[in-house]
Amino acid sequence: MSDEALARRALALLDLTDLADDATAEGTRDLCRRAVSGPVPVAAVCLWPRFVAVARGTLGDGPVRIATVVNFPEGGTPIAPVIRETEAALETGADEIDLVLPWQSVLSGQTTAASAMVRNVKMRCGDKLLKVILETGEYPDLDKVRLAAELAISSGADFIKTSTGKTAHSASLPAARVMLNVISMTGRPVGLKPSGGIRTLADAKGYLDLADAIMGPDWATPRSFRFGASGLYGALVAAIGGGEAGGLTAGTY
Repeated sequence: MSDEALARRALALLDLTDLADDATAEGTRDLCRRAVSGPVPVAAVCLWPRFVAVARGTLGDGPVRIATVVNFPEGGTPIAPVIRETEAALETGADEIDLVLPWQSVLSGQTTAASAMVRNVKMRCGDKLLKVILETGEYPDLDKVRLAAELAISSGADFIKTSTGKTAHSASLPAARVMLNVISMTGRPVGLKPSGGIRTLADAKGYLDLADAIMGPDWATPRSFRFGASGLYGALVAAIGGGEAGGLTAGTY
């Protein structure tokens, strides 16, 4: 596959993200404009809950989905406020919810409450996608990644996502491999979203090659695979346009 074809494939799988602490409504409008004006529309924009209505007003009912985050970024909010946050986001126009798993509780063996949070948020989402963020870069080993992935999926996750992008260590190929292996053993469709630190065409290729090898070459579609990134957009557009594939836009996610 040529660099251009690979970049087009990856761009269609991108959740173009702005979760900066200083994000603004005007920045959200700009993000939405970029989401639909590139060589290929991205799969979704991902932004803070307070900007969901702005994004809906900008994107309307077009093909680009609107994702937002709850229990973000630390994953330590009690279940009742997380449910209220989810309901408010859906009411203002969110198509997808990215929920941070209470991963510190999971690592300490307190899995019941974490499972209950995923189940309750999925109940509110209904047929809208629920992506559960595991925060795998903070785990002591890959066995814990497997445990968290299995818990999220058994509790109703439609996607499992590597990272918030707010910690020192984000997505990694070893963690993604474990997550894909868990998905491959699941008796229903579940997607993967590598996120955080994915900034170049080579980065994207590594994850797509891994997905192709484990799940098959036709598996990775917007319904089953997403990249969570801000800087990756510029690299992909440059590759499609024949420019430097490693070029970045502003942003660190």
